[in-house]
Amino acid sequence: MEFTKMQGLGNDYLYVRAERLPEDAAALSVRLSDRHFGPGADGMIWILPSDCADAEMRIFNADGSEARMCGNGIRCVGKYLYERGLCRKTELRVQTLAGIKTLQLQLEGERVASIRVGMGTALVSDPEPITAAGRALTVLRVDMGNPHAVCFVPEISDDMLQSVGPALQAHPRFPGGVNFELAALTGENRLRMRVWERGSGVTLACGTGACATAAAAVSRGLCAFDAPIRVQLDGGELQITVDRKFRVSMTGPAEFVYSGELTVESGE
Repeated sequence: MEFTKMQGLGNDYLYVRAERLPEDAAALSVRLSDRHFGPGADGMIWILPSDCADAEMRIFNADGSEARMCGNGIRCVGKYLYERGLCRKTELRVQTLAGIKTLQLQLEGERVASIRVGMGTALVSDPEPITAAGRALTVLRVDMGNPHAVCFVPEISDDMLQSVGPALQAHPRFPGGVNFELAALTGENRLRMRVWERGSGVTLACGTGACATAAAAVSRGLCAFDAPIRVQLDGGELQITVDRKFRVSMTGPAEFVYSGELTVESGE
């Protein structure tokens, strides 16, 4: 099996182009995402043919669970399709379990320098109190095609992220688990965010999480509509824009890391 490791702001996945999804996709993601006994990644993304878009992406987290959407992952898919010569268009449509997303590629010569993705409409709920890991919090639920719980704090604590993130996965209010974002306002239309991703744990970046956080911020009057919001993550910065109908766009980079080949023995 040939694979390519790619990353968007340090959110890394193993990408495989195939004609169909294998039956053991979840088990493969668990095995190969292990950073000691495999290539190591936050999960695996399969690039498949689509009858309604330029390609389809299927996302499996490091624990084998399937995600509906991944903002950093879809930017890497766009770069992969263009630079590998599979789809030489600067506007691409990618089918996901959260719907078809449109990508606009910004080029520097033949290289894809950054990608703008129409992420769809954010559904932001009112703030609600919740207790997790012995902490009383106020969170905003945001649906970005996958579930998020955004918590604004004066200062982001690593201890809070590491304790509350896992606790929310077993919380009765989130029966299917949830991506947990801690965010702080750092300037005009500037946010600092850290994330505990459902199925992967703490990651360096989460594209849908940055979109969810920006949408939550504009809903509370912390940031402005129709203006670029710079979201600083552990792995770098994304630029998010939210219009007054809560339609969200995301712009950021994607990079190749390396390509390799694996032989998976029968019964392993």
